[in-house]
Amino acid sequence: MCRSQYPPRYIVNNFLGDTGVGEGRRLYTRQKIREKGKRKKGRAKMKPIIIDHDNPKYREVWRQLGKNHCWNGAFYYSHEIVKNIIPAVKTDRNWVTINIPNLGADHAIVFIHSNTRPDIYDWLKRYEDLILVCGIPETVEKVAHLGKAIYLPLSVDVPYVERFRIPETDRYINTAFAGRQAKRSGVKLPLGTVFLESMPRPALLERLAKCQDVYAVGRTAIEARILGCNILPYDKRFPDPERWKIVDNSEAAVILQKELERIDG
Repeated sequence: MCRSQYPPRYIVNNFLGDTGVGEGRRLYTRQKIREKGKRKKGRAKMKPIIIDHDNPKYREVWRQLGKNHCWNGAFYYSHEIVKNIIPAVKTDRNWVTINIPNLGADHAIVFIHSNTRPDIYDWLKRYEDLILVCGIPETVEKVAHLGKAIYLPLSVDVPYVERFRIPETDRYINTAFAGRQAKRSGVKLPLGTVFLESMPRPALLERLAKCQDVYAVGRTAIEARILGCNILPYDKRFPDPERWKIVDNSEAAVILQKELERIDG
């Protein structure tokens, strides 16, 4: 698994979680006390905590998921959030880019990755002053009880995805399904549909680029659209594939910055 390159002004939070008030809160409080003393001496302000896909506790679970689950959208989205969004946003808030139960921080921006089961984030109740970032509007109300919930359109690293695009004449896969196997449970797809599942993102993008029609939702649908594919619906929650607009990470960062200015002033 590749590691992200972090800007030097951020702290990568690689400690393990625990019970009670949470190690995230204790670390944040200790650091706040230390930095308060430093500021009195004219030194730098406190640096944000980042809890992400490189956290040892998450990597331990990730390695145990197996190939059918480990190559999930949240894993790659977290990579892009850390690489492309966090450095472009000015805030003193902490960041939680992945779901690691009982491992969070107060005064944090938390990315919600599950739209079908937002209840898995109820452990966040122990933390204070959270901004919850949702990828679809329907999830905002479902997690509003945990903090200030906002909608931020799903985004991808557009220049990276564009590198995989090929001439339309080279497309030889007529119809494909792209996503985790669990997402197509109970869904009837046409005979001859090619299933693009359980593969690292580069391999997925290489195969997607060779497809004409693709059943996909979320960030996968956005990536397929960038590659020139025609997006087909299969999830009854999302009957209109036009909802998956092409948004670059840099554009999402601008939107998020405006939302933070509205909330925090």
